Amino acid sequence: MRHVFCRKIVFLLAALLVVCGMSARKPIKTLLITGQNNHNWQVSHVVLKQILENSGRFSVDFAVSPEAGKDMSGFVLDFSPYELVVLDYNGDAWPEETNRRFLEYVQGGGGVVIYHAADNAFVNWPEYNKICALGGWENRDEKAGPYVYWSDGKLIKDSSAGVGGSHGKQHEYVLNARNHEHPIMKGLPNKWKHAQDELYDRMRGPGNIKACLYTAYSDKETGGSGREEPLIFTVDYGNARIFHTMLGHAGETVENCPAMQCAGFQITLLRGAEWAATGKVTQKVPADFPTEKQVSNRSNYKR
Repeated sequence: MRHVFCRKIVFLLAALLVVCGMSARKPIKTLLITGQNNHNWQVSHVVLKQILENSGRFSVDFAVSPEAGKDMSGFVLDFSPYELVVLDYNGDAWPEETNRRFLEYVQGGGGVVIYHAADNAFVNWPEYNKICALGGWENRDEKAGPYVYWSDGKLIKDSSAGVGGSHGKQHEYVLNARNHEHPIMKGLPNKWKHAQDELYDRMRGPGNIKACLYTAYSDKETGGSGREEPLIFTVDYGNARIFHTMLGHAGETVENCPAMQCAGFQITLLRGAEWAATGKVTQKVPADFPTEKQVSNRSNYKR
């Protein structure tokens, strides 16, 4: 009888471990908002989904807006089923109900990824600009907030007058780590070379950066600002976990998309997305992460 009881205990413990393991492996339910952009969203949203789902860590649903200039009143989204929202959108204003629900989600501690030109959106929506911390274009100027750049080991807020948002010609450039303790950064190199991409500079906004993770030098020789620009960071916005990456300009096709095919872009995105959704990063840094001298490509968007 005692042996039967012990076997039952062992069986129950084993079953519990299996259930816990299945729970741990359950993909992070993700909503990716797209449909309008001054960038090639027809490529970017497909690539983002591939990167996220190929990792085995995420399950992605799309919310595709009406075309620019069309009736947006029916674009009312339900954020409640999702652990993560990825923004690949820069276009017409959302309905007020969607705005309200989005703020409720974020202010309730929801996970958010701001991807590339999503930080151009909604110049007249103050809370959205706080969620991004920095933005550009769309007639932004000093009224949007200060320039923010890295100098002498810290972020500088510069309230000088001038346009918000620019970039020089696309080129390869080196990312410089500014925080080694954040979970996203554990194990990542101090410097790594990114594939050909835009390098956003002269970005402006509330400037509420929580952890500056990587910067890059915007060289005047390539049409840049001559400053060290924050390109990957987290945002200080209540209980929300917000990961903002300015990398990843979409190419002409899924197959020809160098900035998004960069292993460094993909890995930092995956780590930032997992952290935004869960507060942790469980992914190991893979062997194909770029070095300071060498770009590393994942043309099929997986390891």
